[in-house]
Amino acid sequence: MTGKQHPATISLGYFIFASRWLQVPLYLGLIVAQVVYVWQFMKELWHLTEGAFSGHGLTEADTMLYVLGLVDVVMISNLLIMVIVGGYETFVSRIRLDDHPDQPEWLSHVNANVLKTKLAMSIIGISSIHLLRTFIDSARVPEQQMLWQVVIHLAFVVSALALAVIDRMSLTAHQRAANAVAAGEAEPDPQLSPAH
Repeated sequence: MTGKQHPATISLGYFIFASRWLQVPLYLGLIVAQVVYVWQFMKELWHLTEGAFSGHGLTEADTMLYVLGLVDVVMISNLLIMVIVGGYETFVSRIRLDDHPDQPEWLSHVNANVLKTKLAMSIIGISSIHLLRTFIDSARVPEQQMLWQVVIHLAFVVSALALAVIDRMSLTAHQRAANAVAAGEAEPDPQLSPAH
Protein backbone atom coordinates (compact mmCIF):
# COMPACT_ATOMS: atom_id res chain seq x y z
CA MET A 1 0.00 0.00 0.00
CA THR A 2 1.50 3.28 -1.09
CA GLY A 3 0.57 6.63 0.26
CA LYS A 4 1.72 9.44 2.46
CA GLN A 5 3.23 8.61 5.81
CA HIS A 6 1.74 10.14 8.90
CA PRO A 7 3.73 13.22 10.05
CA ALA A 8 4.31 11.63 13.47
CA THR A 9 5.91 8.59 11.78
CA ILE A 10 8.19 10.86 9.75
CA SER A 11 9.16 12.86 12.86
CA LEU A 12 9.86 9.68 14.82
CA GLY A 13 12.05 8.41 11.97
CA TYR A 14 14.07 11.65 11.92
CA PHE A 15 14.39 11.55 15.70
CA ILE A 16 15.67 7.95 15.64
CA PHE A 17 18.07 8.79 12.80
CA ALA A 18 19.38 11.82 14.74
CA SER A 19 20.10 9.60 17.76
CA ARG A 20 23.26 8.42 16.00
CA TRP A 21 24.86 11.67 17.23
CA LEU A 22 24.76 10.24 20.75
CA GLN A 23 27.82 8.21 19.73
CA VAL A 24 29.98 11.32 19.25
CA PRO A 25 30.94 11.58 22.96
CA LEU A 26 32.00 7.93 22.81
CA TYR A 27 34.37 8.65 19.93
CA LEU A 28 35.66 11.77 21.70
CA GLY A 29 36.33 9.58 24.76
CA LEU A 30 38.35 7.22 22.58
CA ILE A 31 40.40 10.21 21.39
CA VAL A 32 41.18 10.92 25.07
CA ALA A 33 42.21 7.25 25.41
CA GLN A 34 44.48 7.79 22.38
CA VAL A 35 46.18 10.66 24.24
CA VAL A 36 46.70 8.33 27.22
CA TYR A 37 48.33 5.77 24.91
CA VAL A 38 50.65 8.44 23.47
CA TRP A 39 51.68 9.26 27.06
CA GLN A 40 52.18 5.54 27.78
CA PHE A 41 54.34 5.22 24.64
CA MET A 42 56.52 8.16 25.70
CA LYS A 43 57.01 6.64 29.17
CA GLU A 44 57.99 3.26 27.69
CA LEU A 45 60.36 4.96 25.25
CA TRP A 46 61.93 6.94 28.10
CA HIS A 47 62.49 3.73 30.12
CA LEU A 48 64.06 2.07 27.09
CA THR A 49 66.46 4.92 26.31
CA GLU A 50 67.28 5.46 29.99
CA GLY A 51 68.04 1.76 30.43
CA ALA A 52 70.08 1.55 27.23
CA PHE A 53 72.28 4.57 27.94
CA SER A 54 72.61 4.33 31.72
CA GLY A 55 75.46 2.54 33.40
CA HIS A 56 73.32 -0.54 34.08
CA GLY A 57 72.55 -1.36 30.46
CA LEU A 58 69.80 -3.67 29.26
CA THR A 59 70.01 -7.31 28.30
CA GLU A 60 68.91 -8.25 24.80
CA ALA A 61 65.76 -9.87 26.22
CA ASP A 62 64.91 -6.71 28.22
CA THR A 63 65.43 -4.53 25.15
CA MET A 64 63.20 -6.81 23.12
CA LEU A 65 60.51 -6.68 25.83
CA TYR A 66 60.61 -2.86 25.85
CA VAL A 67 60.43 -2.71 22.05
CA LEU A 68 57.53 -5.17 21.98
CA GLY A 69 55.82 -3.00 24.59
CA LEU A 70 56.22 -0.01 22.25
CA VAL A 71 54.87 -2.02 19.30
CA ASP A 72 51.96 -3.14 21.44
CA VAL A 73 51.06 0.47 22.32
CA VAL A 74 51.28 1.48 18.64
CA MET A 75 49.04 -1.40 17.54
CA ILE A 76 46.43 -0.57 20.17
CA SER A 77 46.62 3.06 19.09
CA ASN A 78 46.06 1.98 15.46
CA LEU A 79 43.07 -0.05 16.61
CA LEU A 80 41.68 3.05 18.33
CA ILE A 81 42.12 5.11 15.13
CA MET A 82 40.27 2.47 13.11
CA VAL A 83 37.40 2.43 15.61
CA ILE A 84 37.23 6.22 15.91
CA VAL A 85 37.47 7.11 12.23
CA GLY A 86 35.81 4.01 10.78
CA GLY A 87 33.04 3.94 13.39
CA TYR A 88 32.26 7.62 13.00
CA GLU A 89 32.25 7.31 9.20
CA THR A 90 30.08 4.18 9.28
CA PHE A 91 27.60 4.95 12.04
CA VAL A 92 27.46 8.74 12.57
CA SER A 93 28.34 10.89 9.57
CA ARG A 94 30.52 10.96 6.48
CA ILE A 95 33.97 12.47 6.87
CA ARG A 96 34.50 14.53 3.74
CA LEU A 97 38.18 14.00 2.93
CA ASP A 98 37.85 13.88 -0.85
CA ASP A 99 41.25 14.27 -2.50
CA HIS A 100 42.99 14.83 0.84
CA PRO A 101 46.56 13.47 0.49
CA ASP A 102 46.50 11.90 3.97
CA GLN A 103 43.18 10.05 3.61
CA PRO A 104 43.65 6.44 4.70
CA GLU A 105 43.25 3.97 1.81
CA TRP A 106 40.71 1.86 3.71
CA LEU A 107 38.42 4.81 4.52
CA SER A 108 37.06 5.03 0.97
CA HIS A 109 35.41 1.59 1.23
CA VAL A 110 34.73 1.29 4.96
CA ASN A 111 31.54 -0.40 6.10
CA ALA A 112 30.53 -2.43 9.14
CA ASN A 113 31.91 -5.69 7.67
CA VAL A 114 35.25 -4.17 6.64
CA LEU A 115 35.59 -2.51 10.03
CA LYS A 116 34.75 -5.76 11.83
CA THR A 117 37.35 -7.71 9.85
CA LYS A 118 40.06 -5.06 10.34
CA LEU A 119 39.35 -4.97 14.07
CA ALA A 120 39.57 -8.76 14.31
CA MET A 121 42.92 -8.75 12.49
CA SER A 122 44.22 -5.97 14.75
CA ILE A 123 43.19 -7.89 17.86
CA ILE A 124 45.06 -10.94 16.56
CA GLY A 125 48.14 -8.77 15.98
CA ILE A 126 47.95 -7.34 19.50
CA SER A 127 47.43 -10.81 20.96
CA SER A 128 50.46 -12.05 18.99
CA ILE A 129 52.64 -9.32 20.49
CA HIS A 130 51.45 -10.21 24.00
CA LEU A 131 52.15 -13.88 23.33
CA LEU A 132 55.63 -13.13 21.99
CA ARG A 133 56.38 -11.04 25.08
CA THR A 134 55.24 -13.95 27.26
CA PHE A 135 57.47 -16.42 25.43
CA ILE A 136 60.49 -14.12 25.65
CA ASP A 137 59.86 -13.69 29.37
CA SER A 138 58.89 -17.36 29.87
CA ALA A 139 61.29 -17.85 32.78
CA ARG A 140 59.15 -15.50 34.89
CA VAL A 141 55.70 -16.48 33.57
CA PRO A 142 53.81 -19.43 35.05
CA GLU A 143 53.17 -22.28 32.62
CA GLN A 144 49.40 -22.14 33.26
CA GLN A 145 49.30 -18.45 32.29
CA MET A 146 51.22 -19.19 29.07
CA LEU A 147 48.79 -21.98 28.21
CA TRP A 148 45.77 -19.70 28.70
CA GLN A 149 47.35 -16.97 26.57
CA VAL A 150 47.84 -19.48 23.74
CA VAL A 151 44.25 -20.71 24.08
CA ILE A 152 42.87 -17.16 24.07
CA HIS A 153 45.03 -16.25 21.05
CA LEU A 154 43.76 -19.30 19.16
CA ALA A 155 40.19 -18.31 20.06
CA PHE A 156 40.84 -14.87 18.50
CA VAL A 157 42.21 -16.53 15.35
CA VAL A 158 39.25 -18.90 15.04
CA SER A 159 36.81 -16.01 15.61
CA ALA A 160 38.48 -13.91 12.90
CA LEU A 161 38.38 -16.84 10.47
CA ALA A 162 34.69 -17.38 11.25
CA LEU A 163 33.99 -13.68 10.65
CA ALA A 164 35.82 -13.82 7.32
CA VAL A 165 33.89 -16.92 6.23
CA ILE A 166 30.55 -15.39 7.24
CA ASP A 167 31.45 -12.16 5.46
CA ARG A 168 32.42 -14.06 2.31
CA MET A 169 29.23 -16.15 2.40
CA SER A 170 27.10 -13.00 2.66
CA LEU A 171 28.54 -11.50 -0.53
CA THR A 172 26.59 -11.86 -3.75
CA ALA A 173 28.31 -13.03 -6.94
CA HIS A 174 28.26 -9.44 -8.18
CA GLN A 175 29.95 -8.15 -5.01
CA ARG A 176 32.61 -10.90 -5.14
CA ALA A 177 33.35 -10.06 -8.79
CA ALA A 178 33.55 -6.33 -7.99
CA ASN A 179 35.91 -7.02 -5.08
CA ALA A 180 38.15 -9.19 -7.29
CA VAL A 181 38.29 -6.48 -9.96
CA ALA A 182 39.03 -3.81 -7.33
CA ALA A 183 41.86 -5.95 -5.94
CA GLY A 184 43.26 -6.46 -9.45
CA GLU A 185 42.67 -10.21 -9.29
CA ALA A 186 40.23 -10.41 -12.19
CA GLU A 187 39.02 -8.66 -15.33
CA PRO A 188 35.59 -7.02 -15.27
CA ASP A 189 32.81 -9.43 -16.29
CA PRO A 190 30.52 -7.71 -18.82
CA GLN A 191 27.60 -9.97 -17.77
CA LEU A 192 27.81 -8.73 -14.17
CA SER A 193 28.22 -5.08 -15.12
CA PRO A 194 25.16 -2.92 -14.55
CA ALA A 195 23.31 -1.87 -17.69
CA HIS A 196 24.04 1.63 -18.90
